[in-house]
Amino acid sequence: MAKSPPLRWLYLDLNSYFASVEQELNPALRGRPVVMAPVMTDSTSAIAASYEAKAHGIRTGTKIWQAKAMCRDVVIVPGHHDDYVRFHHKVIAEVERHVPVTSVCSIDEVACRLLDNENSPQAAADLARRIKAGLAANVGECLTASIGVAQNRLLAKMAADMEKPDGLTILTDDVRRARLSRLKLSDIPGVGRAMERRLAAAGLVTMEQLFALSPAQAARAWGNVWGERLHWLLNGHEVAEVATERRSIGHSHVLGPEKRPFSVARLVARRLVMKAGTRLRRADSRAGWLGLFVKGEERGTKWKGGVKLPRVADSISLVEAMERLWAQMEREFAPRRLLQVGVVLGELTEASAAQADLFDSNALLCAKTDQRRLALSQAMDRMNQRFGRDAVTLGHDARGATRSRGPAIAFTRIPELAEFHE
Repeated sequence: MAKSPPLRWLYLDLNSYFASVEQELNPALRGRPVVMAPVMTDSTSAIAASYEAKAHGIRTGTKIWQAKAMCRDVVIVPGHHDDYVRFHHKVIAEVERHVPVTSVCSIDEVACRLLDNENSPQAAADLARRIKAGLAANVGECLTASIGVAQNRLLAKMAADMEKPDGLTILTDDVRRARLSRLKLSDIPGVGRAMERRLAAAGLVTMEQLFALSPAQAARAWGNVWGERLHWLLNGHEVAEVATERRSIGHSHVLGPEKRPFSVARLVARRLVMKAGTRLRRADSRAGWLGLFVKGEERGTKWKGGVKLPRVADSISLVEAMERLWAQMEREFAPRRLLQVGVVLGELTEASAAQADLFDSNALLCAKTDQRRLALSQAMDRMNQRFGRDAVTLGHDARGATRSRGPAIAFTRIPELAEFHE
């Protein structure tokens, strides 16, 4: 008889993380339906909701005006992203007291690989309970987590989703297939609506049908090698993970009513470019492309464009490129008030690898100018780090209309605390 694959991964998923942090910091919010908004206006959307708000059908992405209609007692609070990052680090430190964190998967999720003396069902359950108790005692009583334990990281993540909030699910080999068969295909991480439609077209609408496929059939259904990898993962095997690397750096900002005229929104875009430039330099990288995207107040109106860069890392060159894109956008885009702006730096390379481009006789930016601009940008970084965000900026006063609320949180990227001073 084949030996069952051992339990190898513990996956921790914090419950309604942003809302839990707000309730931990403000006891008056505990037990109440709470929604976080990027800016305090009814036209924006919820970035997170407490379980009390979710009970009324409010979810991430629900318009604030809709949330108020769905629950008359809902409390709208602005997101405090620096607090979310600080609590994130407290959570990591607490988990590390019990088991090493193998991978920080997002702002509210971590994965831990279990050793042989930690991976029996009883030992894993005891470990999970100690982590939960530690979070309550040392991080905050409002910070609860659902924990999944399984043979590989994907299954452990799916197990953590099976019981919320404050759940514990251990997928031993004898219950794994039965528990997974109760799920929908959309419960598999990475399976969105488009993939659901693709699988349905191939005759796959249930987990049992997926289990019945061979590895080759699964690859054909998915249209790539991920289908075969998924076959082995769902059957309890570990599959080597493919290493990824950062391909872009970006920032976006949902605009409050006072920032929606083009003239003010342009200053916000300038500031976002400078923030991205600071991150670029801290990563010791250069960018070969800059993108700009905007959304108008009218539903469905949007514009995006991009421009090639001569492998730069300084703020002056980045702002110049953004200004060219902004002028193009103003010529081509009809709405006169904007709801959101965003910038992206792409085609990233290590700074040392990009140096050769600057000495090309056809380069748009000579090496001497590049060095001067980079030195100036680095000096600005140091001043802003020391004296606070926007202490030094380029060509306009970033205070007032363009005052930033700090870096926003993408669930898959945790800002460094230094970014809250940029």
